[in-house]
Amino acid sequence: MRSDGAVASSRALSRPSPGGTGWFPVARAADVGGTPLLVGAGGRPWVVVRLRPGGEVTALSPHCPHRLLPLTSATVVGGDLRCAGHGWTFAADGRCRGVPALGPDAVPPPRADLSAPWAVEERDGWVWVAPDRTLHHRPPRAVAGTTAEPVPALPAPSGPVLGNVAPALGRAWHPVARADALEEGGWLSVRLLGATRTLQRRGGVVTAEPPVAGVRERDGALWLAPEPPCGTDLPAEVFPGRTQWLPAVRTGTPAAVLMDAVLDPGAPGVVAEVVPVAGGCTARWADGGRQVVVHLRAPFQLRRDETLPDGTTRSLLLLLQPEDADSTLVHARVALGGRPGRVQLAAEAQRVGAELEALDGALPVTGLPLTPRDEVHLPTDRLGVAYRHALADLLVTARGTARTEEDDDVAAA
Repeated sequence: MRSDGAVASSRALSRPSPGGTGWFPVARAADVGGTPLLVGAGGRPWVVVRLRPGGEVTALSPHCPHRLLPLTSATVVGGDLRCAGHGWTFAADGRCRGVPALGPDAVPPPRADLSAPWAVEERDGWVWVAPDRTLHHRPPRAVAGTTAEPVPALPAPSGPVLGNVAPALGRAWHPVARADALEEGGWLSVRLLGATRTLQRRGGVVTAEPPVAGVRERDGALWLAPEPPCGTDLPAEVFPGRTQWLPAVRTGTPAAVLMDAVLDPGAPGVVAEVVPVAGGCTARWADGGRQVVVHLRAPFQLRRDETLPDGTTRSLLLLLQPEDADSTLVHARVALGGRPGRVQLAAEAQRVGAELEALDGALPVTGLPLTPRDEVHLPTDRLGVAYRHALADLLVTARGTARTEEDDDVAAA
């Protein structure tokens, strides 16, 4: 089976090395079904999947171009491959067929398509992939010693990627616990940026051991700055209302990746008006009568204030604690304006908890790319681009050095 239009006719034929054919066995045919499987062919990674039950095998490049999410977490829906992140769908030839954020009638942007190999074929119980055009129009016969090709590592973004233990994050304020979790005379062990510290409260004063540059209480949380902080904080709340903290949740998703996912307006065609401010940005948008204002401060502080069509207000304070390279603690507090009852407040906490839980699981584990050109950005991603700029600025400031051409490139849209 050859993928239609995968390679231009002008592309030169590959010349196999002695004993080679340009075809590579990548997996047993019986192991390839409706769940994408990461394989290797010609030193490049691919995902192979059957887009119809019992149908032919499709091979595609392994990353969704939008946010570089691995397509091993994608699902098959209606004969297309749907990315688990933002629902982009791809046909068997790699063509992007749908972008939910743009609406059903929008045309996908340039660079939205996946790449496909020259040919994929099943023979002798094996799936064979020819990444490039080859003189051999069929794969060789399998033999007793036939084994699958090694699976190479997924390609990394060309620019810097912010993970949970980047040294520059030491020069920022980080939430480490709710303030009411540390009573007078008590102590609390916390994990931050790969190190464990003990907090104590004596005479109303909170200290940390080993010592840090700063300890404070703000917005109902305890904060640490391992080194002299250089960031800024969220503005005072507009809709304090009646509040409730959600139980802190630990996740394996890096803090920057999780925060970026929260920034998605979540409605087709909604484009935020974004205004850069010191250390972050403020964004506004309207969605079906709902007015939303988001205040974002690098690295991991967010507050979202909403005015609903009936005039009621609600707010979400989201603070992320990067514990280790593979661990982030999520602190979230909801607020409802007016005089809501306990049932209403509990329902809001449950709604937000489900919203946050849905963001985790399919996200990459390495970190957030900070060079916008490494990903395919949409007009609806304007807030995410501003977040990348704020993070890049924080990293440059934290280094305390003159801005270089490389730094400008990192922060450029």
